[in-house]
Formats: sequence, C-alpha cells, structure tokens
Amino acid sequence: MQKITFAVVGKIKEAFYRDAVAEYAKRLSRFVKLEIKELAEGANPEAEEADILRACKGYVIALCVEGEKLSSEGLAKTIKKRTDEGKDITFVIGSSCGLSDGVKRAADYRLSFSDMTFPHQLMRVILAEQVYRAFMINSGSAYHK
Repeated sequence: MQKITFAVVGKIKEAFYRDAVAEYAKRLSRFVKLEIKELAEGANPEAEEADILRACKGYVIALCVEGEKLSSEGLAKTIKKRTDEGKDITFVIGSSCGLSDGVKRAADYRLSFSDMTFPHQLMRVILAEQVYRAFMINSGSAYHK
C-alpha cells in the first residue's frame, strides 16, 4: 500500500483538531497508509529545515502561500498521477514562521490553499480532508459535489 506522509512542524494542542485529523486518517486508510510526522519547532525556518528534509520521502509537496493554487479536482489529478507512478507523497506544513527557502527549493511542487493564512493546526485538518476528497474523486464517489 502506498504511503502519504504529513511532515508537520509542531503538535496539535486542541483535541477537536486531533479528532478531525484522526477521522480523515481513518477514512483514508482504505486507500493509503497515512503517517503524520510531527517535528520540533525551531527558532526560525532555517533551524527546522534539516528535520523537515529528513522527513520527506517520495514526491514532496510543500504548502506555502506562493505555491500554485489547485481545485480539489486538480489536487486529485496530482495525487493520482503520483500514485499511478507508485510514488509515496509527502506534504509539508511548516511552523508559524513558514518554510525555509531550502525546503521550498527541495520540494517537487509548491501548493497554496489560499492567499489567506490559516492556523497550522487547522491546516492539518484542511489538508487531511482535501487528500481524502482527492481519493474520493479518483474513486468516482459522490462525496465531492
């Protein structure tokens, strides 16, 4: 079974965010193995860079505001292409300081969910839901309307 990793800086403090991510992880388990690697926060993005890069395997998608915006269908196509190639995928969410230029350069793709800034804990929930939605789109489910 292919693997999707969320390499994320920091921990989720609120139980309701943890519960939401756990629910989407459970739903995703029929399609892929989801692993969440929580990395320590550093004083700045450069201090977090080495840990983030070590956590990245396969096709790396960095979430950053200057990345490309995709529709849910576009993300589904991106995920399908990589899974059809047999590649694991790592999504990277940085800390409140953002991602270092080195992480952004090392990524295979830079993705932006919005020009807005979201709390990092909430972004994990949004990412988990969108990855689940992508798999549902790719499976032909009516989940995506």
